[in-house]
Amino acid sequence: MSIVFAYTSPVTLEYVALPSAEPSFETRHLAALRAVAEEGSFRGAAAVLGYSQAAISQQISALEARAGVTLFTRPGGPKPVALTPAGRVLLRHAAAVLDRLDQARRDLDDLASGTAGRLTVGTFQSVSVELLPQIVGRVRLESPNLQMRAVEEEDNLPLQQGINDGELDVSFLAGPVSDTGIDLIELGIDPFVAVLPRTPEFESRSSFTADAAVATGLVGEHRGNTRTHIEQSLRARGLTPRYVFRTDDNGAMQAMVRNGMGAAIMPQLAVDASDPGIVVLPLDPPLPPRSIVLGLPKPGLRAPAAERFAEIAREVGRERLQPPASGVSL
Repeated sequence: MSIVFAYTSPVTLEYVALPSAEPSFETRHLAALRAVAEEGSFRGAAAVLGYSQAAISQQISALEARAGVTLFTRPGGPKPVALTPAGRVLLRHAAAVLDRLDQARRDLDDLASGTAGRLTVGTFQSVSVELLPQIVGRVRLESPNLQMRAVEEEDNLPLQQGINDGELDVSFLAGPVSDTGIDLIELGIDPFVAVLPRTPEFESRSSFTADAAVATGLVGEHRGNTRTHIEQSLRARGLTPRYVFRTDDNGAMQAMVRNGMGAAIMPQLAVDASDPGIVVLPLDPPLPPRSIVLGLPKPGLRAPAAERFAEIAREVGRERLQPPASGVSL
């Protein structure tokens, strides 16, 4: 029932009760409706649902009262009960509601186990090529029903924001990173190297200096955390970067170096070392390395699948990266 106010005079207020516009159905009543329809009797429904026959009868009576219609014909004796036309209409909706609730329970169970549901991963270019495919492959072997989606950015800020906003379940970041709003796991160190065209001059070297790379002319990025990190490190040594080509594609950078455009300073993870047209040399003295960091929401906001993703990411990091200088454990 609902209540409205009716003014009958300037000083008199009456309460007028109106019938409720929508019946309220309980899921146990809908389950009883389906069981009686399937079993053809109240006794059979009671056995299936684990109630007494009287309880099933009460639930159907309550459902009929709330719906305002008769749902079953009750011939008595051994004859089965039968749905009325109204009962058939309500059963169709009841079955849909109960099926959706069953699916919701299964989805919640899958979410809790981390074996199904959805996982959105933030990443950046070199991780997308060298680390993420291996991690995804291992996750898929364990959880083939888990739907994964990846979002690639070149800057940490949108990735961190994605975690904080709940749009990303987990994200790779180029470290060092400081963010008190998320948990950070350092997966490993990714040193910077000099990438040079394969010539007798460079093949004979065992290392390369940042000064020499700048003097050769740099092939580098337009934007991103890596470019910022490299430029800050060079300027700290009194070196001003001089670019001969810029691109945000690691493959294009390497192609330009291969063909003699200039030298590149790149994270080791971003370099295709199998390229026969280049020489990859350690920098001496080295630039401060970047770290590969995994960011996750705080516990309680974290998808269970993200926990296992992080464990596998740490395994792959140990295989592909230098040991981390420090780390935050889950």
